[in-house]
Amino acid sequence: MSDPRQSQSIFTRGAVDLGALARSNAAAAQRATQPAPAAPTGAHVIDVTEATFQDDVIQRSLTVPVVLDFYVEMSAPHQQFSPLLAQLAAEGDGTWVLARVDIEANPRLAQMFRIQNIPFVVAIVGGQPVDAFNQMLPEPHLRQWIDAVLKAAGVEVEQPEDPRLLAADDAMADGDLDAAEAAYRKILSETPADAVAESGLAQVGLLRRTEGADPAAVLTAAQAAPDDIPAQLLAADVEVLTGEADRAYTRLVNLIRRTAGDERETVRKHLVSLFTVAGPDDPAVAKARRALASALF
Repeated sequence: MSDPRQSQSIFTRGAVDLGALARSNAAAAQRATQPAPAAPTGAHVIDVTEATFQDDVIQRSLTVPVVLDFYVEMSAPHQQFSPLLAQLAAEGDGTWVLARVDIEANPRLAQMFRIQNIPFVVAIVGGQPVDAFNQMLPEPHLRQWIDAVLKAAGVEVEQPEDPRLLAADDAMADGDLDAAEAAYRKILSETPADAVAESGLAQVGLLRRTEGADPAAVLTAAQAAPDDIPAQLLAADVEVLTGEADRAYTRLVNLIRRTAGDERETVRKHLVSLFTVAGPDDPAVAKARRALASALF
């Protein structure tokens, strides 16, 4: 998920004047004979009103990110989604605070944020809104959104191990490639473009293609037939599997230089699949991608 500071929010940047409410509350406080009661607070979840918004949200957000959850009591979104937010706030253990706002009891806050439907969730960092959404997100997407908010606030986020990935990795380690493939595909259906799952799925393909192959014999056959496409692709697979990824990339880039048409496209796709095995952050992949671009263009 992208950094909230780098993406467009569902509300217009700068359109929410958080200071206006503070000024209005200050004027009201001067007229009031008794101060408004403080909203009940908890360790990681607080209930916010118009009277406490300045202290509980704006001031608090100067030291810790505050996530505003606007709700309507007894509504289905509130009953289904708010408990998940509260659970994640508890897991966050103080890295961020969940501030709940009853829309019906605090209409000025709802009007200020131009709320038209719920759920409506806004992240406040450093006294300013940085991102928001107005739909019920699946838990994995919600966790990614919160992580992005924390990163926007300069908080280092420790990524917990995904039990789905652990199960898929275990299946691959046990040699159950069918189960591993199904597990990785399920993750990608729930979290598209998950780089780790994509890598795992590519590894399953690599293991299937090299199953039962004699590495020495494969490399000898490839040396004897430098323009045999299947022999070269299998040799590249063996090299990746035996820790010689650089050799595999060079082999296929050179083969791309010597081929054209459908053969070239077959080799290119195979090379990209080997890039996926390593992952996008591998320095060798970055170098090989530059070589690939040079070979193609």
